[in-house]
Amino acid sequence: MKFGVNTFIWSAQFERSNLPLLPRIKEAGFDGVEVPLFRPNEFATSDIRGGLEANALECTICSVLVDGLSLISDDSAVRAKTREHVKASIRTAADVGAKIIAGPLYCPVGYLPGRRRTEDEWKWAVDAYQSLGDTLVENGVTMAIEPLNRFETYFLNTAKDAAALCDQVNHPNVGILFDTFHANIEEKSIADGYRTVGRHLKHVHTCENDRGIPGSGHVEWPAVFEALRELKYDGWLTIESFGFALGDLSSAAAIWRDIEASPELIAFEGVKFLRQNMAARA
Repeated sequence: MKFGVNTFIWSAQFERSNLPLLPRIKEAGFDGVEVPLFRPNEFATSDIRGGLEANALECTICSVLVDGLSLISDDSAVRAKTREHVKASIRTAADVGAKIIAGPLYCPVGYLPGRRRTEDEWKWAVDAYQSLGDTLVENGVTMAIEPLNRFETYFLNTAKDAAALCDQVNHPNVGILFDTFHANIEEKSIADGYRTVGRHLKHVHTCENDRGIPGSGHVEWPAVFEALRELKYDGWLTIESFGFALGDLSSAAAIWRDIEASPELIAFEGVKFLRQNMAARA
């Protein structure tokens, strides 16, 4: 098991100026960091890789689609452009040393057209992920598609639908990121949600129901840990939360208050909780 933290807790981007965070993250007990990748040509690949290696930290990548990109647009030119963007992101992830690129990589977060998804959109998504398979294999990267809660996307909300999508894609390098925060809204049982996606589970976000310190809210943690043990999951447990005053990022995540005394407490106290509980169930 590996324990990670998303750097959104400190910054909306991860740049050269953020590298001094890495020794503190290592000292706090993390095995790696999850850094955002939005535009591959702006990513400080060599500097970040050097910083990771200097601090003996691994890396995963989180990503969303920006600038009007969408794999499920009704415009075939937009879909084609987005596939090329995602391929470039996969190659950049490999260049920085990441084995996982994860996120809601189907349409922009917050896009809500006021209707249910269509059969065409589902087919376009399946086709897109299948078309990315060769690039993923060539670069040694796995894509973990993330279902989000209904307030952030209309396309993919539940464990059942995420598993069905991956069944149809049917590629070993395409799976699911399942996040306790979103599952807390959408699933009858978070633990059963993990069991539902189990055969496709590639990445785990361990987030409290209010985005606060894991273990401080009402996520059904004992049942979640037991489900992961049953699945013999041995990948990343990554804490994802957001700084309380990061402008557009905090707004997009609907962070309107100080959830804890400081954002980094979510990371540094949360990893203690995760390590203690996973050790108790080893």
